[in-house]
Amino acid sequence: ICDCAVLHSRHPVASFFHLFFRVSAIVVYLLCEFLSSSFIACMVTIILLLSCDFWAVKNVTGRLMVGLRWWNQVDDDGKSHWKFESRKVSAQGHKTSESESRIFWLGLIICPVIWVIFAFSALFSFKVKWLAIVMMGVVLQGANLYGYIRCKVGSRKNLTSMATSYLGKQFLRQ
Repeated sequence: ICDCAVLHSRHPVASFFHLFFRVSAIVVYLLCEFLSSSFIACMVTIILLLSCDFWAVKNVTGRLMVGLRWWNQVDDDGKSHWKFESRKVSAQGHKTSESESRIFWLGLIICPVIWVIFAFSALFSFKVKWLAIVMMGVVLQGANLYGYIRCKVGSRKNLTSMATSYLGKQFLRQ
C-alpha cells in the first residue's frame, strides 16, 4: 500500500506531522471510551490534536509540501481580507514532489470526510456531548480543506475570468 513515500520525500518531517495529528485525533476519538472514563480528558486531548493539526497544516505543511498558503488579513478599517497564494515554479526548480503532493491532498480530503461520518454517527446515536467534539474536527479540518482548495483552484474572480476566457476562445474557434 505504501512504499514509504514519507521517507522518500523532500520534507519527511512535515509529511509525518501532516498525517500524525490528523490520524491521532481520529484514533483518540475512536478509542477514547475504551481507554479513559473521563470525557473531559478525551475532549481536551482531541481538541489539542485538532488544533495542532490545523496550525501545522496551515502554517507549515501546506507551504513545504505543495507550495500553497492562505491567511486572513484585517485592514485599518477592520475589514477582513482572505488571501490565497500558490508558489510559482521558479528557475531554480522549486517544484513540489509528487509523493508529497499525494500525501498532502489525500490527508487533507480523507480526514474531514471521516469527521463528517463521525458527525452523522454521533447525531443518529444521540451522543450529543461527542457531537461538539466532532463538529470541531469538521470545522478545523474543513477550513484547511477549503483554504487549500481555494489556493489550488484560485479565487472566484480568477475562476470567472478563466471560464470566460475559455468559453470565449471556444466561441471564436467555432
